[in-house]
Amino acid sequence: MKSARISLVAFALLASGACYADSAKDTDSPDTLIATVNGTPYTLDVFRLFYMERLQGSRGENSPALQQQVFDEFMGLIVASQEGEKLKLENDRNVIAALKLERMKVMSNAALSKMAEELEPTEEQLKAAYDQVKEQAARTEYKARHILVKDEDEAKKIIKKLDKGGDFEELAKKNSLGPTAKNGGELGWFDPSQMVAPFAEAIAAMKPGSYSKEPVHTQFGWHVINLQETRKAEPPTFEESKPRLIAAVKRQMIAEKLAKMRDSAMVELNEDVVKLKPNPEAEEDK
Repeated sequence: MKSARISLVAFALLASGACYADSAKDTDSPDTLIATVNGTPYTLDVFRLFYMERLQGSRGENSPALQQQVFDEFMGLIVASQEGEKLKLENDRNVIAALKLERMKVMSNAALSKMAEELEPTEEQLKAAYDQVKEQAARTEYKARHILVKDEDEAKKIIKKLDKGGDFEELAKKNSLGPTAKNGGELGWFDPSQMVAPFAEAIAAMKPGSYSKEPVHTQFGWHVINLQETRKAEPPTFEESKPRLIAAVKRQMIAEKLAKMRDSAMVELNEDVVKLKPNPEAEEDK
């Protein structure tokens, strides 16, 4: 079939490689072709990998329109690669290096995936990792209001009004330039990391029920802050954290295994290319 652009009837879940319409079950084989182009066969498995890469990068859902777009890209890839073969570019020095590098990446990723499948973190390892996560998650959250104005003098005038018993909420409604003005400057609960540094530093030094005695300057303007309450954030439970803990512990175990493999590898460096620096510790041991 010769055509400048092939219009597709929707693929039967090509990306999954597992779920097909009943009539397509017998096509799930490594030898199944998606097309033969200029006499060269191309397998469905290769297209599936290409499609999955594009699906992950598209941030969209699997759809006939996306399938058509990716299929067109795949056909473009095929004819361009065939042109490269016609030009004997597989003998180009840079192409040879690039192909070797891509093979190394594929084999590395496959090996890491296989290692991750075979690793089973112990309950003790997971609980130790959870203790670290829990400690990091035990942070203070703040509930506050603020009044945002253009200049420092205006902010100081508002602070003087507060010193005389002024109502923070009403002053925010009348004076604040921020989007929270209509709500009396209410910011709700937040983690300091969500705020710009000067604001976060100022509020961390305040006590609940107080307001800033000096205006706080940020790139947005000048703030007067009222800290209402603080609380300790509740970390997720061990069971809620378990999937992330398993992944994190596996990554650590793989990193340690790779370090041991590197240390035990027999490496003969070409010292005309790699210039070795003397090891001070080794010199001291002599």
